[in-house]
Amino acid sequence: MAAVQNYSTKASLPGATSTTWSNALPFTVPPTLLHLPLPSSTWLATTAVIILSLLVIEQTVYRMKKGHLPGATWTIPIIGKFADSVKPTMEGYQRQWASGALSAISVFNIFIVMAASNDYARKILNSPNHAEPCLVHSAKKILQPDNWVFLTGKSHVDYRRVLNTLFTRKALGIYVSIQDSISRKHFARWLATAAEDPKPQPIMFTARDLNMDTSLRVFCGPHIPEHAAREINEKYWAVTQALELVNFPFAFPGTKVYKAIQARKVAHKWLELAAAKSKISMAAGNEPECTLDAWVREMQSPDYKGRKDFSDREMAMVVFSFLFASQDAMSSGLIYGFQHLADNPSVLAKVREEQERVRKGNRDIPMTLELLDEMPYLRAVVKETLRVKPPVTMVPYVAKKAFPISENYTVPVNSMVIPSFYNSLHDPAVFPEPDAFTPERWLDPNSSANQNPRNYLVFGSGPHKCIGIEYATMNIALVLANAAMLMEWDHVLTPDSDKVLIIATLFPKDGCQLKFRPRPRV
Repeated sequence: MAAVQNYSTKASLPGATSTTWSNALPFTVPPTLLHLPLPSSTWLATTAVIILSLLVIEQTVYRMKKGHLPGATWTIPIIGKFADSVKPTMEGYQRQWASGALSAISVFNIFIVMAASNDYARKILNSPNHAEPCLVHSAKKILQPDNWVFLTGKSHVDYRRVLNTLFTRKALGIYVSIQDSISRKHFARWLATAAEDPKPQPIMFTARDLNMDTSLRVFCGPHIPEHAAREINEKYWAVTQALELVNFPFAFPGTKVYKAIQARKVAHKWLELAAAKSKISMAAGNEPECTLDAWVREMQSPDYKGRKDFSDREMAMVVFSFLFASQDAMSSGLIYGFQHLADNPSVLAKVREEQERVRKGNRDIPMTLELLDEMPYLRAVVKETLRVKPPVTMVPYVAKKAFPISENYTVPVNSMVIPSFYNSLHDPAVFPEPDAFTPERWLDPNSSANQNPRNYLVFGSGPHKCIGIEYATMNIALVLANAAMLMEWDHVLTPDSDKVLIIATLFPKDGCQLKFRPRPRV
């Protein structure tokens, strides 16, 4: 055996073995062949056995975790469903959801349980002891692992206690005037661009620009300079691209994750400075002008009993997480709002009738919370556009420990478990003709839509439910209301108009091609 284990060029088979082997052959073997070196063949054979063993283990582990769940009987070695995940489609997701209330897939040996039903989705969202949000694999690298969105327990509660105060009616009253003036400023630009070039233009990035401008001014007010806001806006698309469900996981130079981290560093530099300036302004006794100011002022209140030692960095991380939610989810809702109104002129006519009546024919009146309160049809339009095309179709969670999600299945620890929002929002038993854009379904308090609030998962559920629901819906409503008063727009259909581009959120695949022109004063 010593001769076999010697990997030098003198290694050969033992003589007795060689004789037995050669005598068994029906032809004569030249003596020189009996003493050829075997290191390469031995290494290849050993490697092949190891690889084969690992593949067998991989398949066995996958099948053990999968149990009786619907899903592929065998997973593609190593990569699993990676190819499908790189360019996901709604059709692909719908096929997976249709396979069962719970189903299994594997991507790069990450075992994933997909939850299609409302009951399972809500159970995941409301089981913080068993599952916590992980968003996507790259999220912690980009948003940073100690960002409040990933915290649980008391640490998360400490943040949420003060952040809830930033979206009260009092706070929203500060934001609404900012939102109104910025939307008007951007619409003037849109119309000027349309006058120079009347061809249809995709609004995906112009709407994102409007949202980023609005968000930075609402969150940071005068504490961030104009050139800094432009720099953050220009670089933020890298963050969106890197937060796709599946991405190359390592932050090597040139990768999407690397570019997103660099964009985050730029944003954080300015956001930390804004937090520091806000603290100085509030200490000087100035009135709050933005979210940061409202946060600092709340911590100064003698009635506030929560944590008061938030650092500039911690405040910057929160604002950056708000930017992610507002820039991607809110932009998706806004773009589809424009598309749905253009494709449904009778709905747009009702929106305009309500605007004319509430504003008494004066399009120049700035929007207020009190005016928005008098616009139930507009609110129904926003609620319906977010239902038909929910910006976020699912939010990945990770099982912190074995998660008994049903009577006969337990999600293995460290597995991803992903609740679907889309199915709850398109349940025909709750929303008849679920793909139809029908705002009227929200106007009848006895409608199945209003009687089943459990199904409206646009903003999630449980301890990590979106904290800015009122802000997001108010912004979309305000922008669409001002647009309806100030502009006419036509949706130019393309073969991709009804197809969905899935990045971090949903967008029309063609970017929503619109033609704008000024609306005559009545």
